[in-house]
Amino acid sequence: MSRIGKSPVELPGGVKVEIQGTQIKVTGKKGTLERRLRPEIDVEQQGSQLVFKPKGGGRQVSAYWGLTRTLVNNMVTGVDKGFEKVLAVEGVGYRAAVEGAKLTLNVGYSIPVEFKLPTGIAAAVDKSNNITISGIDKEQVGQTAATIRAIRKPEPYKGKGIRYAGEHIVRKAGKSGAKGAKKK
Repeated sequence: MSRIGKSPVELPGGVKVEIQGTQIKVTGKKGTLERRLRPEIDVEQQGSQLVFKPKGGGRQVSAYWGLTRTLVNNMVTGVDKGFEKVLAVEGVGYRAAVEGAKLTLNVGYSIPVEFKLPTGIAAAVDKSNNITISGIDKEQVGQTAATIRAIRKPEPYKGKGIRYAGEHIVRKAGKSGAKGAKKK
């Protein structure tokens, strides 16, 4: 039995939901999101709450029940407040800049890397080289952040590269100081 699926999703003021069969459309002050839901789960609007009920039982249906509730909750949160991820660019000479829908990264390659931001995603760079990626679709924000991070992953010796803000990089020890140590 899904414990997540049992709890209803609260609809904040200004968020409208339209349910037509397995299609759900959520509209709020930040925009509109649509998604096709699993046919094994019924969604009902009861006042200012969305209630999810499984059709039948079984382990797979229970998993879909919790997943569907979480996906719809992310849609409601996205159109109301939005989502954002922060990336930190670390390294001597490493820089990031945003021009319109294009993110330019100087991260140690011979030429700058240009990354075209997907539709619905905005990026901003502050003075300390932190990239803030924001949007209403949680999946798209997370995937864009992961793709940008993959351009230059943080390396374990000096920590240079692009990492998530708050991410801990496990450092490795460098070479040992003894040159030409004799073997017995």
